[in-house]
Amino acid sequence: MPELPDLTVYLEALEARILGQRLERARVLGPSLLRSVEPPLSAAEGRRVRGLRRLGKRLVIGLEEELFLVIHLMVAGRLRWRARPASTPRRVALAVFDFEPGSLTLTEAGSRRRASLHVVRGETALGALDPGGLEPLTLEREAFAAQLRRERHTLKRALTDPRLFAGIGNAYSDEILHRARLSPLALTQRLDEAEVARLHTALRETLIEWTERLRREAKGRFPEKVTAFRPGMAVHGRHHEPCPDCGAPVQRIVFAENETNYCARCQTGGRVLADRALSRLLREDWPRTLEELEERRPGRPLTP
Repeated sequence: MPELPDLTVYLEALEARILGQRLERARVLGPSLLRSVEPPLSAAEGRRVRGLRRLGKRLVIGLEEELFLVIHLMVAGRLRWRARPASTPRRVALAVFDFEPGSLTLTEAGSRRRASLHVVRGETALGALDPGGLEPLTLEREAFAAQLRRERHTLKRALTDPRLFAGIGNAYSDEILHRARLSPLALTQRLDEAEVARLHTALRETLIEWTERLRREAKGRFPEKVTAFRPGMAVHGRHHEPCPDCGAPVQRIVFAENETNYCARCQTGGRVLADRALSRLLREDWPRTLEELEERRPGRPLTP
């Protein structure tokens, strides 16, 4: 799922291409995409783009007469930009927005259609789509600590809860927690002040560094390779690969369709966290430490 750094670069690319431009035509090709009825999508046609913003993990295209197109890409949704005339990739295209300079296409890979488009009028209606999470890069340490401890959560859940923090998902929460040297299952209420400060610093550094990195990769072009799995990441998507800091194999917790990646040596004092499904299956055979885990994997010694 595109998160704060990816969405920031998307917005910057869109601003350079459609800000001030007139939306000439809007076409919905995926029957499940449009989630609102009034005003109709046709009301947006002929209106100029007056602003763009991010609302949590949603992209907002603001048009004349206080009309807003609100796009949630979910897991597999992506945006493509093509100069006109542009062909439409019908197999994956859910919507096409035609402007004079080019066409913006919303695509979604896979068979499950989760991406959404709302058309709303006015700031009040737009605000109703906001989960309420605070923008993490605007928070000073005290405000961050208060928000973090607002509910009793694990750190992983707290960082990815859209009601607490805006724009952080599965990928960057893994990277933030690895940089902060904190367990994803540590409870928010039990962190001391030094740990909260470390987490706050790691959050800012991770999100800012990745935003800058994605800007450099785009080189002014429209971002085409938006993915949650990037070679430069420390732990996310790197199960069994060596931690770049200590060399220990990256571990994984799988729950439903989500996974948490972490380094046991850097983040949990060498303790292997229980994967719910596997630990239930293995019970007393579930390895508790890196050393136990490596003993069960012959031929793959633990990297010092």
